[in-house]
Amino acid sequence: MTFADYVLLAFVVIANGISFSYARRIQELERKLNLVLAHLGIDPSAQVAPSSHVMSLAADPKQRIAAVKAYREQTGAGLKEAVAVIDKIAASAVSRPTQEP
Repeated sequence: MTFADYVLLAFVVIANGISFSYARRIQELERKLNLVLAHLGIDPSAQVAPSSHVMSLAADPKQRIAAVKAYREQTGAGLKEAVAVIDKIAASAVSRPTQEP
């Protein structure tokens, strides 16, 4: 092995140790956050209600992607959850009869 190989191996070992350390820290922080939420009586799995802006975007089929993006930005939800919420809003908008003046 050359000197460059040893340097590369050392870099990989150090990077692996650092990433493992961060993963442990994140797990510990998540555990503590869940304890605080439980103490306050907050359900961490509860969905956040979409804003009126997201509702108006979701009602328009052409704005579906913008609605998903806006919901994710406002709530921090994952893509799968956001798509499910937007689909639910869009389905209720389609099934609701339109009111004509």
